[in-house]
Amino acid sequence: MQGIFQDKRGKVEMVDPEQETLTRYILVDQSVPGKSNSFNDSKVVALTYNSRLINEALSEQTRLNVLIGLAAVALSVLITYLLSGWISRPILQLNQAAKNLARGEWLQNVPIRNRNEVGELARSFEQMAGQLHELVENLEHKVAERTAELAEANVSITHLNEQLKSDNLRMSAELDVTRRLQSMILPTQEELGEVDGLEIAAYMESAEEVGGDYFDVLCQNGSTKIGIGDVTDHGLESGVVMLMTQTAVRTLLTSGETDPARFLDVLNRTVYGNVQRMQTDRNLTLSLIDYKGGQVRLSGQHEELILIRQDGAFELVDTNDLGFPIGLVDEAADFFHHTTLQLGPGDGFVLYTDGVTEAENATGEQYGLARLCQSAKQHWSMNAEGIKEAIITDLRRYIDGHEVYDDITFLVVKQKVVTV
Repeated sequence: MQGIFQDKRGKVEMVDPEQETLTRYILVDQSVPGKSNSFNDSKVVALTYNSRLINEALSEQTRLNVLIGLAAVALSVLITYLLSGWISRPILQLNQAAKNLARGEWLQNVPIRNRNEVGELARSFEQMAGQLHELVENLEHKVAERTAELAEANVSITHLNEQLKSDNLRMSAELDVTRRLQSMILPTQEELGEVDGLEIAAYMESAEEVGGDYFDVLCQNGSTKIGIGDVTDHGLESGVVMLMTQTAVRTLLTSGETDPARFLDVLNRTVYGNVQRMQTDRNLTLSLIDYKGGQVRLSGQHEELILIRQDGAFELVDTNDLGFPIGLVDEAADFFHHTTLQLGPGDGFVLYTDGVTEAENATGEQYGLARLCQSAKQHWSMNAEGIKEAIITDLRRYIDGHEVYDDITFLVVKQKVVTV
């Protein structure tokens, strides 16, 4: 032993396989500090263990630990299952109630009476389902009411549509009749060619089926009366006012009225009375020219007259002080006056409505009075028909297919040159 524990430290273990024992020797040092000590002053403690019993005890403890672990796991699973069911069951019930609600089962009874947030949610869900049920019932009732109203409105609309179709057909027929009447009462090319001492060429194009522009050439007792006017707006009413004006002018001329002021005064009162009966606000600008033997008597308010001499020199004659819009007021006699012009051979004039000067090209620029004057002056050496065609060509070239918004009307009047 002394050799084994000569360093006075350590321990020694010895195994006896036959006895299945383990002996552990431990050195206990009992030396006194400051004295001479020997190994005999120390003691050796021997501890003997039965390894078989120890191994059996360890095995038993291991089995016990495993059983306890398995029991703990099983208990955990059971507790988890119970807890998950307790937590998820109300949620699943709410989910099923939501599915039932989606299928239209409005009255829902969710059997959750918990006093927690899930229970509060279940009670709120039942309340919401009841409110939805009431809302849907009200909505269905309102939909039924609106459906009935729409059905009734649809019947009315169908009836009105049929009536509108009938009215449109009637209106179309009326417009067609009015348009034909306008065309029928316009002077023919043969009539224009028979006017004594004058070459006359006329052009009219309506922006709609029925236009509001007026022109006429009438011969009576060796004199010629030329009229040009522009009724406000377009359509049937404007066309009717144009027809009334033409009829009244012809009637007054046939009755022998020659004084320009009286002529326009009677015409104005006649048109005004009819316009009031029509309950419309239509009126027109109107200039009348009386020609005889080279003398021109101009009366009435309209666009400026373009007076052109044989050599192409031209001047503008203002008509603002010669009249007043026809049909606008009942009494306008004090506004009607006239002026006198003298034409020589080859002299003449151009009458037009604002549809000519206000015609626009694609950029919105108007044809204008200056261009009309230049076009007439440039081609004045031609006859009246040639001048008319040249102006039309220039106007068409200028607007280049752009939409025309107003009636286009103009007359070229040129005194004939007497050849010997």
